[in-house]
Amino acid sequence: MNKKRASGRTVGGLRTLSLQAPAVTLLLLWMIVPLGMTLWFSFQHYNLLMPSMTGFAGVENYEYLLTDPALWRSMINTLLLVGWVLTITVVGGTLLAVLFQQEFAGRGIARVLAISPFFIMPTVSALVWKNMMMHPSNGVLAWLFESVGLPAVDWFSALPLTSIVIIVAWQWLPFALLILLTAMQSLDEDQVEAARMDGAGPLAIFFFITLPHLRRAISVVIMIEMIFLLTIFAEIFVTTSGGPGLATTNLAYLIYIRALLDFDVGTASAGGVIAIILANIVAIFLVRMVAKNLED
Repeated sequence: MNKKRASGRTVGGLRTLSLQAPAVTLLLLWMIVPLGMTLWFSFQHYNLLMPSMTGFAGVENYEYLLTDPALWRSMINTLLLVGWVLTITVVGGTLLAVLFQQEFAGRGIARVLAISPFFIMPTVSALVWKNMMMHPSNGVLAWLFESVGLPAVDWFSALPLTSIVIIVAWQWLPFALLILLTAMQSLDEDQVEAARMDGAGPLAIFFFITLPHLRRAISVVIMIEMIFLLTIFAEIFVTTSGGPGLATTNLAYLIYIRALLDFDVGTASAGGVIAIILANIVAIFLVRMVAKNLED
């Protein structure tokens, strides 16, 4: 009987493995082939403008990138962009989640309108902000400034990185609001009411009850947003094209410049490998942070 059961388990396991094998194989090929090609080209002389220059480059592409001031400027811009957007979306999302948790007329409509920007495509969002909101002559912000006697601001020339932060934060604030508002639904109202009866004010309830309750949700928001914010491209491409100079060039846009404007595939591949390493370092840190919060 035991032999039959063991045999049955073995046959069932083989059948399950045979069903899973095609999907797992396809997934591995989908991940490994592009990564392998990127690693290969990062060690090659491969410039489409100079087809005669080929062969093994060793670490020359990496040396060139690591000694290029543009790389370090783009990494600083990437960190500034990610840091400011995370600050705005987490703080703003938390405050809006607390606000939309309260009862008021039209709350359902207000929630839908607040979450709607997240469903707009990044390219469309960037075009709307560039041509309708931040235009120095015909934009809504220019009209508002002029209506109170202030001069209009040429956002993408005077404050280029700030402009990108505003656009990206506007896109991702609804995502943070959605996650945090969902977490607010599980807040124990009896605990809040008991705190009010004990004399706790709104600030005390917010800092000692609401924020600790939202800690896990905030960790999830930070993890998901940071992974996507490291690869911001469309907003920069549509509005500033990385300029003026390198003022808004992040790591993703620098790789685009090297690959599709300079046609230097080898250097661009080396930049891609550096971006992969940076993303994995960030992912490891975030996963540990989220796991620690989940354990608590």
